[in-house]
Amino acid sequence: MAFLQIQFFSAALNVASTVNVILPEANQGIGMGASRDERPPKVLYLLHGYSDDQSIWMRRTSVERYAADHNLAVIMPAVNHSFYCNEVYGEKYWDYVSDELPGTMHRFLRLSSRPEDTYVAGLSMGGYGAMRLALTYPEHFAGAASFSGAVDLASTFYERHRGGETDRVFGDLKELKGTEYDTYYLMEKNAKAARKPWLYVSCGTKDFLFDQHRTFVPALRKNGWDVMSHEEPDAVHEWGFWDAQIKAFIELIFAREADGD
Repeated sequence: MAFLQIQFFSAALNVASTVNVILPEANQGIGMGASRDERPPKVLYLLHGYSDDQSIWMRRTSVERYAADHNLAVIMPAVNHSFYCNEVYGEKYWDYVSDELPGTMHRFLRLSSRPEDTYVAGLSMGGYGAMRLALTYPEHFAGAASFSGAVDLASTFYERHRGGETDRVFGDLKELKGTEYDTYYLMEKNAKAARKPWLYVSCGTKDFLFDQHRTFVPALRKNGWDVMSHEEPDAVHEWGFWDAQIKAFIELIFAREADGD
């Protein structure tokens, strides 16, 4: 795989932005696979969690090795503590990840522009970002994944533990229900979309977000979304679990393609 660190001026954020990218290549290094597919690669937008940045997936997992056998580009942006949202008192990170980033990457790189070749996944805060993107723009994605996702931002956990920072990003969390920030509102609003991605939602049974997972998955199914759920016994909020999950998701992308799904 080729590794690129792309720095460009973001009009949405009005500041220089850094994105890490891994791209398939035809030559095989020691212990690595190689892609011989001449088509523009599929695209996976891979989102970080609350305490991390664009470098973390490369530092804490083997995502490069998992992608090496496939014609897959992985794009890893940074959004600070924004929850991938346009902050009430801050920056327009939703505009950045949902619109400016894909457009910029496609201008810079040779990537497939087909929705059926486009995926998004993330952990924790990034799991929320991935689900919000897929539920808001179902026609843009073939599949999406949340690993230990913070999928219910109006929960008492976030109100109790994030304090002033959630006020900066969202305003009053009590007012999120039924808005564009509410994943439950979005899954119902777009339940009858003509084209919807398949979803993969996973969490450890000892993760502090497991209760959110257990209510989120049935709600998706009730609203007609194609969702696969994985619950890892005794797993907590940590990188061993997320490393295994990004491997499983990448394998699932190409297994479903082989099966014609």
